[in-house]
Amino acid sequence: RFKGVMYMLVSGFAFALMSLAVKRAGDLPVHEKVFARNLVSLIVAFCMIKKSGVKVPLFGKLENQLYLISRSLLGLTGVICFFYAIDHIKMADANIISRINPAFVTIFACMFLKEKISKFQTPALILSFVFAMLVIKPSFDLSVLPSLAALVTAVCAGAAYTLVRFLSGRESAATIVFYFSFVSVVGMTPFLLMEFVMPDTIQLLWLLAIGIFASFGQFGLTLAYKYSKAAEVSIYSYSTIVFVTILGIVFESEIPDGWSIIGGLGIIGVAVVLYLHNRQQALRT
Repeated sequence: RFKGVMYMLVSGFAFALMSLAVKRAGDLPVHEKVFARNLVSLIVAFCMIKKSGVKVPLFGKLENQLYLISRSLLGLTGVICFFYAIDHIKMADANIISRINPAFVTIFACMFLKEKISKFQTPALILSFVFAMLVIKPSFDLSVLPSLAALVTAVCAGAAYTLVRFLSGRESAATIVFYFSFVSVVGMTPFLLMEFVMPDTIQLLWLLAIGIFASFGQFGLTLAYKYSKAAEVSIYSYSTIVFVTILGIVFESEIPDGWSIIGGLGIIGVAVVLYLHNRQQALRT
């Protein structure tokens, strides 16, 4: 379990660094940042598959194409919205809002995988949305768009993770990761050709960092679930919020306001209570 926790913390820190890299890449178009993130991930995923020596179908089985493309498009939409949010609001706020994705996983799993929502989960879901609203601070002008983009990220991530759960056992994890990265690179290429802004040397390094940190985060996540059960280590994924808040304060002078702090602590608190409840239930069965 110790290894699983450590890898999850490494993953959380890597994803926090990715957020900082997105911010530091400056005013480059979002599609360039998304392209860089997924191009590096595509290369890393391909090299890891080849290095493993195991024959893995890169593009999956024919009967799973609809689910693979749906998962990839949802993931791509989520990344675009997330990077847009980071560019326009505080990194901590964008990460806090997007971290309610487990609530959407629960909802989508109930709708499409026929999993039941327990009586304990229902108030937890409601509280998660209430705390997210404290961070979003709804208003009737366009200033709320970046926060809503972060919320769309959570919805897309929830739907994508639900499809990943459906595909588990049907496709390898390597196939799912490669397919997502490939679709993302192809999907961003037309936008890159229509509007390309030449990055300077520093921006180019930050673009490279986005992809590297994203890859570290993904592999850390994978190794965490390899060495420990998901129920034991998933709670530590919320460490990203802590790391990104510290990085935002130190490097971007982004000080979260009172409502964001309350909302963030509330979302983490709900996650901890659910984690403890689920662990207790698992011990009883």
